[in-house]
Amino acid sequence: MNGISVVIPAYNEEDRLGDTLSKIKLYLDKNHDRYEIIVVDDGSLDCTVDVANDHDAILIKNDSNKGKGYSLRQGLSAARYDLILFSDADLSTPIDELKKLIRYIKKHDIVIGSRNMSGSDIQIRQPFIRSTLGKIFPFFVNLIVIDRIKDTQCGFKLLKKNVVDRLIPHMKTDGFTFDVELLYLAKKEGFKIKEVPVRWLNDKKSKVSVIADPVKMFMSLFRIRFS
Repeated sequence: MNGISVVIPAYNEEDRLGDTLSKIKLYLDKNHDRYEIIVVDDGSLDCTVDVANDHDAILIKNDSNKGKGYSLRQGLSAARYDLILFSDADLSTPIDELKKLIRYIKKHDIVIGSRNMSGSDIQIRQPFIRSTLGKIFPFFVNLIVIDRIKDTQCGFKLLKKNVVDRLIPHMKTDGFTFDVELLYLAKKEGFKIKEVPVRWLNDKKSKVSVIADPVKMFMSLFRIRFS
């Protein structure tokens, strides 16, 4: 079906989600005739669900905190339109960067935003530890799993629905390395991937633990590659 679906995983995002949904809706109203916005609530303990309902988003609720990857699988599977964007709830990559991705989607199957390419515009930088991990992790991704991708973790990716329908049933990652598994499987299946530099603003309220999550992410690279 012609149109675009926007999928947003959200966990305890009551403070940011309303502004994010308003910006996305305003942009889509101006630029797309047919669209849907899907929020996947990942067992939030705050009023995330109420915020999603107040902004007329399609709501999917996990019965407990399952993880970003699990939530994205639910949201992507439910999306109806030919193009599907998934974005972080903090909208660190502004929604108007979507036009850059759409520019390439006709000749590619997946177009991903990147913070690590020439031309990327990092307007608010991460703290030193996060920034350092953000440079180390791509090295190991390229070494262990998939090469020639500079930034697998930017939460701003545009996919064709046939790609989603093909890959999601085979995906197992529940956590933050969902993106790595997605791109690894896409490349194995012969889908064309395009990486595009985008604007990005660090959000100080990131849900990623600088100690626990990187360890889990590094370990999961081996599972993705050798499972």
